[in-house]
Amino acid sequence: MVATSSTMIPVGSNAPDFSLRDSRSDNFFDFSINQSSKAYLVCFICNHCPYVIHLLDHLTKQCNQWSKEDILVLMISSNDEVKYPADSPKKMKELSVNKGFSFPYLFDHDQTVAKSYKAACTPDFFLFDQYKKLFYRGQYDASRPGQPSPVTGTDLINAMELLLAGHAPPQKQIPSLGCNIKWKGGNAPEYFAK
Repeated sequence: MVATSSTMIPVGSNAPDFSLRDSRSDNFFDFSINQSSKAYLVCFICNHCPYVIHLLDHLTKQCNQWSKEDILVLMISSNDEVKYPADSPKKMKELSVNKGFSFPYLFDHDQTVAKSYKAACTPDFFLFDQYKKLFYRGQYDASRPGQPSPVTGTDLINAMELLLAGHAPPQKQIPSLGCNIKWKGGNAPEYFAK
């Protein structure tokens, strides 16, 4: 695996719209028509990444809770499903059912959504305010696979609490770290630093 950091696009950036198929329901989800949530959390993950697996139980529980609080949570997998069949829509659906996702798990087949968000790794988190302006991008917490630190979600949870309380974004935002997105044909976008 290649440890890769998130690109840290500017706070205040607009959330790009998209329409992607939900692996759970097989229906298309149109992000552009969802305009009334308190916050929007877009998470780029995948099934096989050890960094995602490390925090997935905690992340799922936290995101299921947020989904009950008028916060739109979306998980997106953009990996090349041909070279990485564990990240296919069928396997995505199995994971979402087994883990009890109460939120969509969307498949970015042509990787255009990952590129529009300048996503680089899994997991990569983008938290937007009610106007779909970027409030936080960075790590879930400081825990990493093979290290003793427990998974707490401290960084993202703190950012969400600040957003919902009407405060400014956290001044210190630490990039997420994970496996690089598996680009089709090995054609990584220009923003992606190998």
